[in-house]
Amino acid sequence: MSTVGRTTVTVPPTRPGVLSWSRARETARRAGLRPLPVVDLPLAGALGHVLAEPLGALTDLPAFDTSAMDGWAVAGPGPWRVAGRVLAGRTEVAPLADGSAVEIATGAQLPPGATAVLRREHGRTEGTLLRERGPEKLTTGQDVRPRGQECRRGEELLPAGTVIGPAVLGLAAACGHDRLAVRRRPVVQVLVLGDELLDSGTPGPGLVRDALSPLLPPWLHAAGAEVAEVRRVRDDFGLLRDALRYSTADVVVTTGGTAAGPVDFLHRALAEVGARLLVDGVAVRPGHPMLLAELPGGRHLVGLPGNPLAAVAGMVTLALPLLHARSGRAAFGPAPAPAAVLLPGHPVDTRLQPVRRTAEGVVPLAFDGPAMLRGLARAEALAVIPPGGAAAGEVVELVEAP
Repeated sequence: MSTVGRTTVTVPPTRPGVLSWSRARETARRAGLRPLPVVDLPLAGALGHVLAEPLGALTDLPAFDTSAMDGWAVAGPGPWRVAGRVLAGRTEVAPLADGSAVEIATGAQLPPGATAVLRREHGRTEGTLLRERGPEKLTTGQDVRPRGQECRRGEELLPAGTVIGPAVLGLAAACGHDRLAVRRRPVVQVLVLGDELLDSGTPGPGLVRDALSPLLPPWLHAAGAEVAEVRRVRDDFGLLRDALRYSTADVVVTTGGTAAGPVDFLHRALAEVGARLLVDGVAVRPGHPMLLAELPGGRHLVGLPGNPLAAVAGMVTLALPLLHARSGRAAFGPAPAPAAVLLPGHPVDTRLQPVRRTAEGVVPLAFDGPAMLRGLARAEALAVIPPGGAAAGEVVELVEAP
């Protein structure tokens, strides 16, 4: 039994073959624990990939003592005699004698013998003589960035498994890298199943717009995949079987056909091509008929339900853990957050609820049915609500929303 507020829920025994939400995610992650090959890419082509090995510093950073401010590099106590100028980019700098100063730019190499940098706003020149006029007395090392302040040559800066974003590219360049060893992106093929789907125009009787072809590819790309193809497959067993048989993608993602309707051919097609089911149903709403299968050759198929929000549930439950593992991303779990109000749950299954964050915690959004996207479009995350719901103040897990 579980209790939320004043509501008591009796949870029946686990249904045969149906995995809990957390176990399904872990199964998908473990299925992907054969990372893809390592490739060597220039920095310009590495964005979104995953580091295959730790990022090490090829030099001290900074590589030399530098000025942190525009002003004057000074030697010893003042006043000082100004004896020239040092700008950024100069590789040879003359030593500075005690009692001397040189005008210096931010980032310029500090002359040997300099003891501090006097900010421009804290100095006053009288001909060639420089005096202090700052609020406090200049101290040794002030506004100097010493060599190796950020890192030393050979130091590990980031672990393998780090996703390469713009900041990682900047750090790699700053410490001397021109190329990076990364994991190849998993190649994904998306098969959109169904005769009722429209590519364009306004839906009418018996027809609906295909919402998943625009939704899934950019999300898959953000998850580290290379989307090689998005293909429509009609409700025909032979067409689906052949599409699976001849696919060369690392991961095939299908939409629809996972249940037991008259044209739901996915289970039969998987059996015919020799696939092995790893997950066949998950105790989660929406999206409980989702599945995960291993295809011949060590490839995988993620079967998403056809309803849009149910398909999103399948993505966060099965597709993302699988793709993150295959691309070598470091494992991470859902983030916790308190519920600002009662979050209603399903009597026996985990529920994935679109939510927004407030100062008090997360609040649920309306229009959250399996076929709806209006609530998801406003969501900042999906709350993982346990069977029976979560009371106000109770901590729930959050997973990313597209």
